[in-house]
Amino acid sequence: MIESQTQGPRCTITLNRPDKANALTAEMLEVLERKIGEAEGAGVPVLVLTGAGRVFSAGADLDAVQNGLTTNAVWERLSTRIARYPGLTIAALNGTCAGGALGMMLACDLRVAVESVKVFYPVLKNGFLPQPSDPRRLAALCGLSRAKQILLGGRKIDAQTALVWGLFDYVVAPDDLMRTVHEISEDAAHAAPSLLGQIKALCHGDGPRREMPGPAPAPAMQLNPHPSTARAVHGASGLSGLAGKTR
Repeated sequence: MIESQTQGPRCTITLNRPDKANALTAEMLEVLERKIGEAEGAGVPVLVLTGAGRVFSAGADLDAVQNGLTTNAVWERLSTRIARYPGLTIAALNGTCAGGALGMMLACDLRVAVESVKVFYPVLKNGFLPQPSDPRRLAALCGLSRAKQILLGGRKIDAQTALVWGLFDYVVAPDDLMRTVHEISEDAAHAAPSLLGQIKALCHGDGPRREMPGPAPAPAMQLNPHPSTARAVHGASGLSGLAGKTR
């Protein structure tokens, strides 16, 4: 149910349970964690997470939920493993991402989605807490108020809204999904793994400070009063019935 394929500098891990909307079991999460660790150990600079079929993942499997999956520590371990991956991580969303599956998406460095994707996290409706790091990562991407709309307001957002909010980095046609992933990871694919890790640490404020030569920076930056608008997409649609399959 979890497939891993490494081709050159890229490792693509696929959730392959399309008959169940790629709903996640404890075993699947543990295999995901192990596969990501193997890619890291092999020094693969680019890690891609995607799904088989029309849905990225509906979240936790209902039967597994009855057996306590929602409180299993593997969710947090997995998202931490992704977030700390020393290379470039990309969520290639082939379809809707719901419930606990958001943790994987949020932990990635970049998110590329097809036009039909919808995102929702029905924790209140289903009576569960989100995983500890998910709200923080969600708010960091789209802002605190918008994170609360999803978590507390039960809002289901489409791909275009996610793009405008900053939750997605690219929205593309289905046939362009993996091509776009390859294009945006080209530099990382040929970079030294140690350099990738250092740049990621600097982006997250974890790297060492370095004095830069030259004149002192200007006291303030002029914001562009006319920033470029996000690319619009049309025909975004959702998948019905997923809420019952997510935690």
